Amino acid sequence: MAKFKKNILCIGAGYVGGPTMAVIAAKCPDYKVTVVDINKDRIKAWKTDNLPIYEPGLLEIVKKARGKNLFFSTDVEKEIKENEIIFVSVNTPTKTFGEGAGKAADLQYWEKTARNILKNSESDKIIIEKSTLPVRTAEAMERILNSGEKKIHFEVLSSPEFLAEGTAIKDLLNPDRVLVGSRETPGGIKARNEIVEIYANWIPKEKILTTNVWSSELSKLVANAFLAQRISSINAISALCEKTEADVDEISRAIGHDSRIGAKFLRPSIGFGGSCFKKDILNLSYIAESYGLHEVAEYWQNVIKLNDYQAARFVKNMLKSMFNTVAGKKIALFGFAFKANTGDTRETPALAVTKMLLEERAEIIITDPKALHEAKRDLADIKKGVTLEEDVYKAAKGSHAIAIMTEWDSYKTLDYEKIYKSMEKPAFIFDGRNILNHKKLYDIGFNVYPIGKTPLSHL
Repeated sequence: MAKFKKNILCIGAGYVGGPTMAVIAAKCPDYKVTVVDINKDRIKAWKTDNLPIYEPGLLEIVKKARGKNLFFSTDVEKEIKENEIIFVSVNTPTKTFGEGAGKAADLQYWEKTARNILKNSESDKIIIEKSTLPVRTAEAMERILNSGEKKIHFEVLSSPEFLAEGTAIKDLLNPDRVLVGSRETPGGIKARNEIVEIYANWIPKEKILTTNVWSSELSKLVANAFLAQRISSINAISALCEKTEADVDEISRAIGHDSRIGAKFLRPSIGFGGSCFKKDILNLSYIAESYGLHEVAEYWQNVIKLNDYQAARFVKNMLKSMFNTVAGKKIALFGFAFKANTGDTRETPALAVTKMLLEERAEIIITDPKALHEAKRDLADIKKGVTLEEDVYKAAKGSHAIAIMTEWDSYKTLDYEKIYKSMEKPAFIFDGRNILNHKKLYDIGFNVYPIGKTPLSHL
């Protein structure tokens, strides 16, 4: 008699695959869960207490199941043979070459994985797309898997992730919903029910949504596009607020109380970043364009256009406020990660702001509690004009202006009187996240420029 009810494999030990499988293993002790990756260092790290990614609560979950029913391996071919349920969680970046460059998803790693599954399978399998993929990718995977001469049946399902960095474990343990899409065939529905049964070990049935496979694939792109759209929408209004002396936070609060709208993702800022929003909107736009839906493609392109505009507008406001020049002036950027509680700098607005300020010949000092290593990598091609500084007070010393780039809680409680005394005068603060007490800063002596609010200036 088998020790485990079923054997689950995840190909890809990255940000999605590792945490998702750790939670499944912890919540489903009668399932054997194995995570494979060709990156030996990454797999080695998953076997230690120094995991390759940081998420609050992740290590505790991993330690609960590791060695019992959660295993990590680099032997991809062997594990494909031995597992009947396979989650595919490989990287699908935006293409940088050829047709669709800059918009379409690069599916080369995904296709190599599909061919590897076909080559090494000796029995029927359920394949679940966990990566973010263009709609109808499952159909392409089915064609690859069914192109062999083996008498093996593959059911391809879609179950996209909806994780936010910094809260991934919370999102996995108590999700708003889990989506499982399949073909509406007897075989597809049977496979779908098997995956629903896994999730039902800890997620209420009413939160497990089942759809056709195409709806599931498209839902992930649409969810991220809608969230990004809300950020761009409130940022567009922030520009209008600055011209009319309205207060964007008051407007956010007013419209957020409308139950039809809701309060989430209505905080004005210098713009969204991260690995998903821009990539998924570009992909969605490309898909629409490929079907001849030009107006739909343009609509979603404008969400990104507005996001780029917000960062550029932030720099223009700095220039205008600082007597139309920042040449030779020191500007301290507080934060470089795209959001708080992560070291991730992918698509961070801080990088765009840094480059624009360097074009204006400013001297940039960057500080961040978690992301300086990534900042060094992102700015490797810039030879002068940028200094990285761990100590936030040293970063501010001698600067003409501070710009808040990331909403780290630690920035709210700094000794701004001490900082003000150490800066060149007049001293400016540009709050790109609206997290500071602007009146208190003004009383100290700062000239304060928030997003979407009337500036508090002594000049």
